[in-house]
Parts: sequence; structure tokens; C-alpha cells
Amino acid sequence: MKLDILAFGIHPDDVELGAGGFLALESARGRECGIIDLTRGEMGTNGTPEVRIQEAETSAEILGMKLRRNLGLRDRGLDKENSDLVTEVVREFQPDVVLLPYWEDRHPDHCLGSKLVEEGVFNAGLGKYTGGLAWKPKSLFYYFINSQPTPSFLVDVSSAYSLKGSALGAHKSQFSLGAGQAQTRLNSGLLYLIESRDRFYGAQIGVQYAEGFVLKQPLAIADPVGLLGGTI
Repeated sequence: MKLDILAFGIHPDDVELGAGGFLALESARGRECGIIDLTRGEMGTNGTPEVRIQEAETSAEILGMKLRRNLGLRDRGLDKENSDLVTEVVREFQPDVVLLPYWEDRHPDHCLGSKLVEEGVFNAGLGKYTGGLAWKPKSLFYYFINSQPTPSFLVDVSSAYSLKGSALGAHKSQFSLGAGQAQTRLNSGLLYLIESRDRFYGAQIGVQYAEGFVLKQPLAIADPVGLLGGTI
């Protein structure tokens, strides 16, 4: 299966927090999108790995993903050697764009995982690396989980924001405080912070909601004036 966009998350809800609206929007546009979760989030206070995987599958269906796969790496036990699994996945699905967490975040796994995915993607483009057919995505988009840096670009996700909310709602073990669950940062206001951030980014471009992304490489734009639309 050839994918247009492949999003990597460290835990089963990371992608939804930072890029759920973008993925729902691109899927509705007809682009083939998928999600790869590195771990099952087994170190989380609430929820079992089995429950979290099922929640992730439900969320993926809401967002219109063509696939969602969990690599089963050890939560809080990631290391550089795991990047080879990322290389294999990138070569398998040949995405044009890869989404991955922003490299600065309060959670160490998000920082380490970002670097791990970045290395795996780089190695995927080396024909002599571990054999196999080399594949180099056109671009890497870094999305935000807990951080709120200055984006390279903002995407209006207003039309898909209800789907992002529903996808996050599918992760009940993490974002709802039910019977038998411990109170955590995740179920005590994180979703309000995420929505506030998305509203803030939206206000910067005159829309209701937007998600921000960072690029490490500059974009080549043939017609910058044409991007503005309308009349000047």
C-alpha cells in the first residue's frame, strides 16, 4: 500500500493531539493516510495496552485512516536501534510526507522518539542501508504535542475539528476520569489546553482552528503571490 501521508506517534494518542485535524482533513481530500504508533503506552497511569490499542483503532476509523499499526516498542525504553523498524515501515508504505513529534517536549519519549523517527526516515533513503528498496519522503512535518513553538506554517482545520475531538474522545482511558481511574494531567485539562492552542493558531490566520507544523528544510515555492489567493 502506497501512502501519501504517514504519521508517527510515540504513544497511541500523540498523533491525534498534534495532527488529528490535519489528518482528517487530508483524508477527506482523498489522500491516503496512515498512523504508526511506536509503543502501546503501557507506562501510562490509566488504561491497559490492549485497551489503548483498541481505542487507537477506533480513533483511526474516525479520522479516515487507511491503516494504523503499533510497533510494540517498550514505553520508556526507546533506543536508537529501534530506528530500523521505522526504516522498514517507511520503505513499505513509501509516504510522500512523514509527520513526527516536534523535537522539544516535556515528555522525554517524545523528544527521543522524534529523533528515532528522523533517523529511521533518513536511513530509509540510503540504498545501501540494510538492503531493501530505498525511499525518501519529500518532506517531514513536525507536529506539536505539549509544546507551542512558532510554526513554519499553519493549516486551517476548522472543517475537520469535530473529527479531531471525536478521535481524541475515543481515547477514553486517557482523557476521561471514570470509575477506578486515577486523576492525571491528561484527564484534568489537557484537552482544553490543546483546544486553546488550536484556537490561538487559528486566530493568527483568521480561522476558528488551526494546527501548526515545523519544517527543518525550507519549502521551494514557485508562486508565493499565488498562495495568497484573491486579489492584491
